[in-house]
Amino acid sequence: MTNRNLSIGIIGAGAIGGVHMDTLAKVEGANVTAVADAHLQMAQQRAGQYGIAAVYTDPWALLADESVDVVVIAVPNQFHAPYAIEALKRGKHVLLEKPMAIDSASARSIADEAERSGKVLMIAHQMRWKGLSRAVKEMISRGDLGRIYLAKTGWLRKKGIPGWGSWFTRKEAAGGGPLIDIGVHMLDLSLYLMGNPQPQSVYGSTYAEFGPNREGIGSWGTPDWNGYYNVEDLASALIKLDNGATLSLDVSWAAHAAGLPEEPFLHLMGTKGGISIIGERGTYITHRSNEVAESEIAPYAGEEDRVLMARCFVECVHEGRQPDAGAMAGYTTSRILDAIYESSRTGHEIKLI
Repeated sequence: MTNRNLSIGIIGAGAIGGVHMDTLAKVEGANVTAVADAHLQMAQQRAGQYGIAAVYTDPWALLADESVDVVVIAVPNQFHAPYAIEALKRGKHVLLEKPMAIDSASARSIADEAERSGKVLMIAHQMRWKGLSRAVKEMISRGDLGRIYLAKTGWLRKKGIPGWGSWFTRKEAAGGGPLIDIGVHMLDLSLYLMGNPQPQSVYGSTYAEFGPNREGIGSWGTPDWNGYYNVEDLASALIKLDNGATLSLDVSWAAHAAGLPEEPFLHLMGTKGGISIIGERGTYITHRSNEVAESEIAPYAGEEDRVLMARCFVECVHEGRQPDAGAMAGYTTSRILDAIYESSRTGHEIKLI
């Protein structure tokens, strides 16, 4: 494809769709020309705000629009696979919000169609492009950590259940609770920084101690008090990787997590050094002259993470190459998520290799 402006259609005019519109407006070569949402008024409002020419209430009509080169999918998880597969079949490139799909079988179907089509598919894991993440990746690449053999990651919100009763808290629509919502971010970032090892086995547990009682409700999302809650509000897992490393994960929407920060965290322990990321703060630790030495990690400066992610996606489309945060990365995290849920259900370790 030549470096002309890409015609981009966005499915979903809600909060996340709006974030993509705002982000793409800052990226040269990206032109949002269409938006689709079942709520016509919301779609029209976004169209007026961002100068979008075409408005659809039916996503399938947008997918059939031959003038659209790229589709951004920012709708509930249950629709990720059908819309992504149709877009790829119609020869469109896809920027797909996380998680890749509601389960690993659906994720595999998307990955297979992406391979058949040859089109670019990126999963919107913007945490890879944070200034601190990029600085840490460079440190790992030059060998500052040596071999990473242990990682601990998670995101423990104390009172943050989103949209109680809405699609967020319905398993058939979302696929799960905080594990598939924010846990997928931490899994992706951890595996990416560790060099993309493959999961070998998973042991996990999930709990629903707050949501069923309408407790622990946060400010994100619109509640539906006529709805219901049938997902977890906390998950914990231990993941063995094929390079011998171990990754532990703890995530929650609601928990009595006294003394623990509510920010995302990742601790990487290597043979030469270790890195601790808590929110926007990073620390490097190593031994010098048999003494522990710690130093603060300076994040890379530059544009915000979502702008860098969108620019990377546009460049991949123009250059005809697949991004690192592509189909197989999304499928791998989906397999781990499924295995954690299955392990919790059965009480057994789940073998993936």
